[in-house]
Amino acid sequence: MITRDRSPPRVLIVDDQPGNIRVLAEALDSHYEIQFANNGRQALELAFAEPPDLVLLDVVMPVMGGFEVCHALKSDARTRHVPVIFVTTLGESEDEERGFALGAVDYITKPISPATVRARSRTHIELKRQRDLLDQLASFDPLTGIANRRQFEAELQQRWSDAIQSAQAQTLVLIDIDHFKAYIEAYGHRDGDDCLGAVGAALAGAFGAPGELAARYGGDEFALLLPGSDGAARAAKLHQAIARLELAHELSPIGAKLTVSAGSVDLIPRNKSVRASLDIAARLLAEARHDGGNRCIHVRLADGERISIF
Repeated sequence: MITRDRSPPRVLIVDDQPGNIRVLAEALDSHYEIQFANNGRQALELAFAEPPDLVLLDVVMPVMGGFEVCHALKSDARTRHVPVIFVTTLGESEDEERGFALGAVDYITKPISPATVRARSRTHIELKRQRDLLDQLASFDPLTGIANRRQFEAELQQRWSDAIQSAQAQTLVLIDIDHFKAYIEAYGHRDGDDCLGAVGAALAGAFGAPGELAARYGGDEFALLLPGSDGAARAAKLHQAIARLELAHELSPIGAKLTVSAGSVDLIPRNKSVRASLDIAARLLAEARHDGGNRCIHVRLADGERISIF
């Protein structure tokens, strides 16, 4: 679902001087959730664990300076879009130029003006939340309310990269509504849209656990990206979720109710590429449809085990 974030903005203050942290925290008052770190490494640990809405970052710190911290934040997908404001006594133009080149959005100079801290923090947090909302709008399918193909493929690529090191298995499923063209002929485009929305809701309800992603892949195609390798059980769960809809489909040669076909693979990402895995799932989906539909063909790529479900 697309939602506007109403939680208190979370600000990470990074400074090796406790007095500076206190002044900044008092300037932001109770409208903000404050975290603080007194060195760069601690700041990165906090930011990566739970990305804040804004980082107020001192430039000059021992061991790991502010410029290095900013570079690390902007190099990581989890924190790339978090705005960074440098708080510094430095006034040289080349220092500001370096900070902006690293991705900082603003500078605040010491001695600190509370009014300036509040105004600039408020501005950049609101800009970030507007960008976050636009990203949601660009990543969700408006008809079904679930992820669109853009978000699915981005998430697939990110998980693939993360899992290469951990060797964590993933299950990838491509789904197609059986004889959807005939459904449109029988009930019209408006009911066809309602049907797509119902299928999307069913998938989101059945596969809404942490780490599970349901998406509209295009037209009457859907996709699932699921952690782990229990693909056969997930395929059975998919069948049950669609069957519970009990949507009439009087022109379907399969039966009187709406059904789907699916191609499913589970694999350890390092054994295949993203594109190759999608192609395999697509071929299995085509095979399931060619075999009459209302079925899922699942293959465990590690050993080639093959199961036909439904």
